[in-house]
Amino acid sequence: MRRTLFIFLIASCLMVFNCCQGKRGENGRDYEKKRRAMVAEQIEERGVKDKRVLEVMDKVPRHEFVPEKYRPFAYDDCPLLIGEGQTISQPYIVALMTECLNLEGDEKILEVGTGSGYQAAILSELVKEVYSIEILEPLAKKAEELLQRLGYRNVKVKCGDGYLGWEEYAPFDGIIVTCAPDHIPQPLIDQLAEGGRMVIPVGEAHFIQVLKLVEKRKGKVTVQNVTTVQFVPMTGEEVEKQKR
Repeated sequence: MRRTLFIFLIASCLMVFNCCQGKRGENGRDYEKKRRAMVAEQIEERGVKDKRVLEVMDKVPRHEFVPEKYRPFAYDDCPLLIGEGQTISQPYIVALMTECLNLEGDEKILEVGTGSGYQAAILSELVKEVYSIEILEPLAKKAEELLQRLGYRNVKVKCGDGYLGWEEYAPFDGIIVTCAPDHIPQPLIDQLAEGGRMVIPVGEAHFIQVLKLVEKRKGKVTVQNVTTVQFVPMTGEEVEKQKR
C-alpha cells in the first residue's frame, strides 16, 4: 500500500519519541559514547571501510544538527525530521554516500540539499572546499549560521535550485545529492569535473529509489547502482519544467 515518506518518518519519529521519553540530560560524554557506538555498530559493521570517513563520523557532533527535541535520538539508526518537511539522513547513508566519492582531501565538492548542514560538516572535514545549495531559505540560513558557529569555514551555502548546480564554482571533483529527482540532472553531469564522481538517489517521489554512482572518465559518463534508498524528493522550478 502506498505510503508517503513524510507520513512514514513522522510516525517513526513519534514512535521513537514515545518509547524513549525520559531519555534526557545527555552531556558531552554521553554523546561521544553514542557516536562511537553509531560508527561501530551502524556504519563499520555494514561495510564502510574508509578510515577517514569513519574518523569524521566519530568526530562531527550530529546532535547539533537536529532539533533539540530529537537530540536524544541523534545517533540512532534512522533519519530525523529537521523542519520544513525535510530530514537529516540516516548516519549509515551519510557515511556510505561520502565513501562513494572516494575523497583524498584536496577536492572541491558540490552538495545539493544542505538540510541541517550535517552532510556539509562531514565533507568539510574531508575536503578543501564545499559548496552547498538548499532550496528552502529558512533551512539554508539556519544551516549556514550553524556551520559558521561550529567552525566549518570551508563551506559556502546558498539558497537556490540545486537542479541547476552552482555553475559559478564548477567544475566539481565530487557532487553529492541528498534529495531525489526522477532522473539525473544534466546540469550536474555537466558540472562534474573530469575524473569526478557524483552520488545521487534517483526515483519516483515517495517510493524506494536507487542510489547511483556517476563517474566521468575521458568525457564518458558511466552510471552504476549502489543500493536502494528513500529520500525526500527534489523540488524546484527546473524539476517542474522537466515534468511538463
